[in-house]
Amino acid sequence: MKALVTGGAGFIGSHVADIFIENGYDVSVVDNLSTGHRKNVSPKAKFYEVDLADSKALAGVFEKEKPDYVLHIGGQVNVRKSVNDPVGDLKTNILGTLNIVECCRKFAVKKMVYASSSGVVYGEPKKIPVSENDCLNPICPYGVSKLSAEHYIKVYAFLYNLDYVILRYSNVYGPRQDPDGEAGVMCIFADKMLKGKEVVIFGDGTQTRDFVYVLDVARANLMAVEKESSSKIFNLGTGTQTTINQVYEELAKIIKKPHKKRNDPPIQGEIKNIYSNISLIKKELGWEPEISLAEGLAKTVKFIEKN
Repeated sequence: MKALVTGGAGFIGSHVADIFIENGYDVSVVDNLSTGHRKNVSPKAKFYEVDLADSKALAGVFEKEKPDYVLHIGGQVNVRKSVNDPVGDLKTNILGTLNIVECCRKFAVKKMVYASSSGVVYGEPKKIPVSENDCLNPICPYGVSKLSAEHYIKVYAFLYNLDYVILRYSNVYGPRQDPDGEAGVMCIFADKMLKGKEVVIFGDGTQTRDFVYVLDVARANLMAVEKESSSKIFNLGTGTQTTINQVYEELAKIIKKPHKKRNDPPIQGEIKNIYSNISLIKKELGWEPEISLAEGLAKTVKFIEKN
């Protein structure tokens, strides 16, 4: 069976590509390398340096590979960048996704799995944990683009019988996350601590997130392809909330190097508190997280030190 992974040179996408290769799939990777790295792509995967907004080039990849399954991980994932450049965010996340679903239709893809985000599509939730049927009210352009992409996928399912699963990721962390990027607080903190540089916490650090380890996320993508379910949208997290201050303190215990810390004003468009109800994905896909926060942080720090 053939699987195509968009964003497969990036942090999450490369792990998704790896787990499909490990399970016997013929994998092709599409990535424009704007944030991904060629070194993340397994030598067992076919690689295409293609932008999601380039519909002609993308169709060429689909025509050549004829994938059975598409794992659409690629996209613009930075809240701050979406606020500063909403048009660029739209081109990547909405137009890029529309190009993908159109290729899925044209080339008879059996199932598409889409990486959405519980951290932005719900907006500031009225209650937590958030469930799949809760109010959707994004407060940043990134959230609008991810939710719009979800709607396009559902429309294609209605019009053209596209089979799909939407996974609403919580905050994903782990090896291969870029410490020089603006997303991924754990990796950024760990990198700064290891170098003895100042750690910056936006806000007072009491804001909460649901941190899920990247290999657990990759496994969920595989299960979304291989298992049938009556539901099509699932929250993907740990079902627990952790403050940013707790992340900082846990990393400081592991790294134990002198460094400074400061608090800056909160980031516009970022929510205060959120974590996910994951009972649906447990029930219908049989998935649940296997890596604890302490174990995941230790593995992440070890990877950063090595690389």
